Amino acid sequence: MDYKKLDNEDLKYIIDLVKDADRVLYGENINEEYSHDELSDTTSYPDVVVKVTSTEEVSEIMKYAYENNIPVTPRGSGTGLVGASVAIEHGIMIDTSLMNHFLELDEENLTLTVEPGVLLMEISAYVEERDLFYPPDPGEKSATIGGNISTNAGGMRAVKYGVTRDYVRGLEVVLPDGRIVEFGGKVVKNSTGYAMKDLMVGSEGTLGIITKAILKLIPLPKKAISLLIPFPTLEQAIGTVPLIVKSKSIPTAIEFMQREVIIDAEQYLGKKFPDNSSDAYLLLKFDGNSTEEIERAYDSVAKICQEQGAIDILISDTTEREESIWKARGAFLEAIKGSTTYMDEVDVVVPRSSVNEMVEYIHNLYKEVNIRIKSFGHAGDGNLHAYVLKDDLSEEEWEEKMTLAMDKIYNKARELEGQVSGEHGIGYAKKSYLMKSLDPAHVELMLGIKKAFDPKNILNPHKVCQL
Repeated sequence: MDYKKLDNEDLKYIIDLVKDADRVLYGENINEEYSHDELSDTTSYPDVVVKVTSTEEVSEIMKYAYENNIPVTPRGSGTGLVGASVAIEHGIMIDTSLMNHFLELDEENLTLTVEPGVLLMEISAYVEERDLFYPPDPGEKSATIGGNISTNAGGMRAVKYGVTRDYVRGLEVVLPDGRIVEFGGKVVKNSTGYAMKDLMVGSEGTLGIITKAILKLIPLPKKAISLLIPFPTLEQAIGTVPLIVKSKSIPTAIEFMQREVIIDAEQYLGKKFPDNSSDAYLLLKFDGNSTEEIERAYDSVAKICQEQGAIDILISDTTEREESIWKARGAFLEAIKGSTTYMDEVDVVVPRSSVNEMVEYIHNLYKEVNIRIKSFGHAGDGNLHAYVLKDDLSEEEWEEKMTLAMDKIYNKARELEGQVSGEHGIGYAKKSYLMKSLDPAHVELMLGIKKAFDPKNILNPHKVCQL
């Protein structure tokens, strides 16, 4: 599609609109970070970056872009992993990070209304100080809530509490033509027409730009205890997960990890993990309103683990121990990145009953393709993260082996009735795998939805299902 190339007249209009030249970056003033996201090797600079501060600014920019056929890319913290916030067609990048205000805490309806630039860690701190709880817990705590909603981020607590979509009650959205609309609201039930709010969640900035979100809160659990459970082998550890899922005690989180990733995290953080002597571990978290309640919940799960060959049950019942374990778990991605020259990631999700088969397949795949692969993940909800490492491979070898490894992992996930992405999204980087996995009728419907929202295709083009 032919887009208008941004010129000085367009730039002047934008500067006059926001009335603050410091919030408009162009030319050499555009930081290199705006050309890519956290991991993807997808790189492209926008022509101009606008650091917006209000819904009205977003609306006026979108009206102008729509009338003049200028592509627009929305962006939060840029912590995505699939190139969704990269300006493939250049044009205007709308940076929402300055729209970072808490607008309302409604304790009667248990909702929190925020702008899209508020960080996940700020939301957690804000509500927990008031004995409230926002359960979604994606690993990247410096991500914006707008980005979390745009990718339907999951995180470690999804096994018990669900994902971001389950905690979004309402959204204010600027459409590609600049109109401002509201989807959902504070109501708990809603059968009023099509679920437009849910369509926006996970749309990766291709249908509209989120400018306000009403989030559901719940009462804060009073206590949390974690169990770190070493196993002699990965097979024993991961084979225990379906048994835990089938039991009546539902942990807040069920994570699996291997010794080599723990050692990477120790080196990255400069701190020892409570135990690094075993090949594989399960990390379980339980929360509730009393120690007795939690102990009853984890007692039966501990027995299952012992029956399956667990070496020990390490109980983390102090704040210090909790922080040391979960800080290491939160550092896994950065630690793996630091252990190699470059990497690409897979974010597959399979039915929980197939987790053990998928993990063992990934673990043994390096022998077949002769490339290092490290993995960890949310074993309790079937969402597995595998990282293919470049190390000292030449570009040609890397491309060949990485592509082969990726194809095999996605094919195995499809064989197990899984999906391409559990929480990172499709963006630009994973489109080819999505196309292989979906029925053509499914893709046709998605393209039709995109056209209904954005007939000129100016908002975040080439992402998700678009060529």
